[in-house]
Amino acid sequence: MARGKIQMRRIENATSRQVTFSKRRTGLLKKAYELSVLCDAEVAVIIFSQKGRLYEFSSNSEIRKTIDRYRKSVNDADTYQANMEQHILHLKQETMDMERKIELLEVSLRKLSGQCLGSCSIDEIHMIGDQLERSLSSVRARKAQLFNDQIQQLQAKERSLKEENAKLLAKCDANPWQSTFHPRSSRSTDVETGLCIGLPES
Repeated sequence: MARGKIQMRRIENATSRQVTFSKRRTGLLKKAYELSVLCDAEVAVIIFSQKGRLYEFSSNSEIRKTIDRYRKSVNDADTYQANMEQHILHLKQETMDMERKIELLEVSLRKLSGQCLGSCSIDEIHMIGDQLERSLSSVRARKAQLFNDQIQQLQAKERSLKEENAKLLAKCDANPWQSTFHPRSSRSTDVETGLCIGLPES
């Protein structure tokens, strides 16, 4: 015969409540023991009855060791959670600071490009002009440096080419060219030409 589903509520009859407590307590402790043996797990169970009587099971030699391990684990988790929350707050603050800096840089860039100058005072406009002059001077100095570097590179290349040309001329002076024309071919290429004006002679 199928067993009916038990409703999860307090048993009103004191005798039935005590019997159910005794049976289920024994079953719970047995399951804890089986879990510790089969899975090699550290298990601790603490039960207080309605009258305050203590029942306990521990797979360790002392249940206090398991309790101390539990407390340490909870404290480590709380410390980790607190550190993570503090780190997240720090990142949020850094993000807000970066957003403010970016906004200030964008405003400054618009002013340097000649935009949004209507709300600027005379002093601010003078500061912007001075900053542009300094930037222009820096750009010109960098341009002059690049030109000088390029000129030095070209001069070094010119010296290298002159040295190579001098070496080639020295080789030519040491080994003068010899005529390689074959006599027969030279005779075949000699042609006498003449220019005559008037009617050909008979």
